[in-house]
Amino acid sequence: MSRWAVLLGVVVVLGVGLNAWGQEGVPYGRALYMEKCASCHGAKLQGGNAQSLVDAVWQFGAGRGYVFRNIKHGIPHLGMPSYEATLTDRQINLIIDFLHDAEREAGVTPPPPPETLETIDYHIKVDIVAEGLEVPWSIDFIDPQHILITERPGRVRLVENGRLRPEPIAGTPVVLNEGQGGLLDVAVDPNHARNGWIYLAYSHALKAKPGQNRPPAMTRIVRGRLTNHAWIDQQVIYEAPHQTYGTTRHHYGCRIVFDPAGYLYFAIGDRGAQDQAQDLSRPNGKMHRIHRDGRVPKDNPFVGRDGALPTIYSYGHRNPQGLAVHPETGRVWDTEHGPMGGDELNLISKGLNYGWPVVTYGLNYNGTVISKLTRKPGMETPNLYWKPSIAVCGLDFYRGDKFPKWRNRLLVGALKYEEVDLLDIAADRVIHQETILKNAGRVRDVACGLDGFVYVVLNRPGTVLRLSPIREKL
Repeated sequence: MSRWAVLLGVVVVLGVGLNAWGQEGVPYGRALYMEKCASCHGAKLQGGNAQSLVDAVWQFGAGRGYVFRNIKHGIPHLGMPSYEATLTDRQINLIIDFLHDAEREAGVTPPPPPETLETIDYHIKVDIVAEGLEVPWSIDFIDPQHILITERPGRVRLVENGRLRPEPIAGTPVVLNEGQGGLLDVAVDPNHARNGWIYLAYSHALKAKPGQNRPPAMTRIVRGRLTNHAWIDQQVIYEAPHQTYGTTRHHYGCRIVFDPAGYLYFAIGDRGAQDQAQDLSRPNGKMHRIHRDGRVPKDNPFVGRDGALPTIYSYGHRNPQGLAVHPETGRVWDTEHGPMGGDELNLISKGLNYGWPVVTYGLNYNGTVISKLTRKPGMETPNLYWKPSIAVCGLDFYRGDKFPKWRNRLLVGALKYEEVDLLDIAADRVIHQETILKNAGRVRDVACGLDGFVYVVLNRPGTVLRLSPIREKL
């Protein structure tokens, strides 16, 4: 059970009211804590019957918004009820203020990544591949000695022979680094040894029109080559119609993968305009499929349909943050952020509707209902959903030889829950889940390297980890 479950359980059971102390701010929060919570968490928040509240470890999201929503709406499957009916928003915020002030006064910092891990199948060594990065977002591999990492503010970094080069690659495209936008995915062409192509996804802005407060933006895909640590030969292979660009700054997607036939798939989130995910004239809320030079495949499902964008492969997606191709079947899987609840794992099929926002397992962040439907004929049901949301992010199938028991299992990262999960899939069904890394940081990407090791990108802190086996368990 989380520290929030135990702490707020005590607060609510004993019926705290805002007028109990007649004062507000941190003194009120402290009085509330001492009166109702210290018996479990200790007078100095050091822990006792329940967890410490000043050790900088938050199992279900450290951000204030995460904490607030966890308290207000609960985590029922872990025994934490919602407190919306018994605590006001003001009370919840005062409790959080007091706890954060106490944490700062204690001078605690998040613990470093673990040096070793133990999973069901392996004892594992954890090494730091790169650190000091600024919001790293994606990782891919040119060869076992050369690793590319994107930083969301707009830089591509190179790890060469185990060392992070201090200077970013020169000449990469200018990105809109606002909100959730910036430089997103990097993907190395499957035939890179012959053609040298590398692909980037990023938020691209147009010039603001008269009267616009900020320029409209959308996800864009380019490719280029690296020569002498510089980006050259850039080609735009996907740019949405400019009239579809929006001024929101969130839900850009975007991941890039290649299937065995050589097609390139990428996803664009709904950009905060949820109903447009059902509109085939809009690029957002869609999975797209193109040739690697940007041409549209003739057999894409909506080619020739009036008003439909020909690059669309599937629709009704909220905000895909992970894409992976199964090593044996060649089929594309995605993970996407739900609203408050309802993160999804989907097997992507041609022309299908994945339901957002008509069907969903989640609520709006203020607790209001988006849709009462979780299933509807003609709309796909996810292969797995997470409720509450773990903020799924980064996805890859394990296909190396260092962890043979994991072959073809799915590696799933999570931002909010700060974990990497390992999913065993059979007949398109998830039959087992295991958490193999927890509380090392916000996991933005996870990937199987060409060397067979597992790489984990933590965007807080800005670190890349490598997991390698020490020994296999019997």
